Amino acid sequence: MKKERVYALLFASVYPLYIKKAEAKGRTREEVDTILFWLTGYDQQSLQQQIDSKSDLETFFAQAPQINPNASKITGVICGHRVEDIDDKLMQKIRYLDKLIDELAKGKAMEKILRK
Repeated sequence: MKKERVYALLFASVYPLYIKKAEAKGRTREEVDTILFWLTGYDQQSLQQQIDSKSDLETFFAQAPQINPNASKITGVICGHRVEDIDDKLMQKIRYLDKLIDELAKGKAMEKILRK
């Protein structure tokens, strides 16, 4: 089975892009972190460890303390695919994160983004 190239991307290289996208729309790094913590169960220290150890996206999600049980409530289209219909669980988690950052950049309220 061919592995997706996106799996090998370093989280440390993708993370600043999420922040840049959010900040360009008037949102904050703290909001990006809140989304990351909510989705993955990481905290500030464990997130920094992932960045420092140059984990790829596959490792980043594999080592996530706990994917939020409400992640299944994330729906919609990202990169032309419905996130709820993605069969590959790792790709689905990556797209969940993309979708949440998109919602943040589009100005959605944090309560809605975090499916409260």
